[in-house]
Amino acid sequence: MSAAPTDAPSPAERAQALGAHMLQRDARVPTSALGRLWRAGRSAIGVASLASAGRKGDDIDPEVVARVVERLGTMKGVMMKAGQMLGYVDTGLPESVRAMLATLQTAAPITPYAAVVAAIEASLGQRAAPLVATLSREPVAVASVGQVHHATLPDVPPASPCPPDGSDVAVKVRHPGVEDAFRADFRAASFGRAFATMAGFSAVGPVLDEARQTFLAECDYALEAEHQRRFAELFAGDPEIVVPPVVDALSTRDVLVTRWIPGRSFEDFLAADPSPARRNAVGAALYRFWVGTLYREGLFHADPHPGNFAFLPDGRVVIYDYGCVRRFPPELRRGLAALAAATRADDTIAMAAAVEALGGRAPTRLDDLRRLLRGFFAPLLVAGPRRIAPDEGAAARVVMSDKRAILGLELPPRMLFLFRLRFGLYAILARLGAEVDWAGLEADWASTVPGSQTL
Repeated sequence: MSAAPTDAPSPAERAQALGAHMLQRDARVPTSALGRLWRAGRSAIGVASLASAGRKGDDIDPEVVARVVERLGTMKGVMMKAGQMLGYVDTGLPESVRAMLATLQTAAPITPYAAVVAAIEASLGQRAAPLVATLSREPVAVASVGQVHHATLPDVPPASPCPPDGSDVAVKVRHPGVEDAFRADFRAASFGRAFATMAGFSAVGPVLDEARQTFLAECDYALEAEHQRRFAELFAGDPEIVVPPVVDALSTRDVLVTRWIPGRSFEDFLAADPSPARRNAVGAALYRFWVGTLYREGLFHADPHPGNFAFLPDGRVVIYDYGCVRRFPPELRRGLAALAAATRADDTIAMAAAVEALGGRAPTRLDDLRRLLRGFFAPLLVAGPRRIAPDEGAAARVVMSDKRAILGLELPPRMLFLFRLRFGLYAILARLGAEVDWAGLEADWASTVPGSQTL
């Protein structure tokens, strides 16, 4: 048997090459319902085949992976989002596959420049001229709903977290047709199975309804601007977190203009081998941004993938993309705190009662409920500073992928969606290697919810 060539590209190098290739391709969003359903089915089958081959230890052809990922990027919308989730949530996939899927966090075939300019002019009218005059021809990032270009506006006043002249802005433009594509996806009954396969959910109708509301809301950049302004208020002056300010005068439902605050990627940050103290500070800050804000303000930034944050030279973390934000009223936050308290006490009866208080039904399979919740709240089960394990919550992910188990639990769909996304945060914190008292932090935040139990 001949030895494998030693100069073969690494998974990271292959992923980088794939991202660069996709950013050189123009591709309008396909909006035909039948065409999208066909592509979704092919993509889901392709991902399932890759996952199966990885579990068996079979060789996986990188070219096959690249074709599947590029197909997801071309579709945009829901299937691209599902691919993004897989790239950082599903630790069971081979590293080579996850690296390729991770390119979808910032790269995909692009909307042509002429279409971008037309969208800006249609949305802003006469206000578009200064943006179009300095707009970069190539996008700096492409996401499932829109893509981001750089522009320079000399008349924009400076703001504290920005470069000294304050003139650089990020211009986020929605892909033409993407909202129609989302609606077409969710109208197709068979689409649910494809999305479930891709995102790791059981094919449960209410979960798809929750996904529909969440993803369609991302198409409204006026709503995203509202979310971003609120997060900017909450984290104004924060020592670790930066939220780019919105340029209100140039932002509409279809175009969002914010301060240009670039930084190093998560991969580059890790490659620089930061000190344990810096890792711990970043880990605590990310946990505070995602989990602390949920308890204290009822806001959850539901897109915690690594493409949505970067690292500034002074060590702070800048967090982008506020389209996928969910609001949790006080009664749901109290219910979440009660659920966490019951899980930490390992009291299955109290767990079931908390589920009912959240709008679910008392499950008959308490063992499944216990496995799910102890996985979801895993960082709370050990007191004191600790690292989050790479397979944190693995048992819970098994329950979530089991249709019979999930149907038996009858959990509120918003909670199921929250569970799946929080596993993604665990995956990031595990890679970071931060050693933090996660239980202590979450207990403090839960105690701020009026009427909640102390963890």
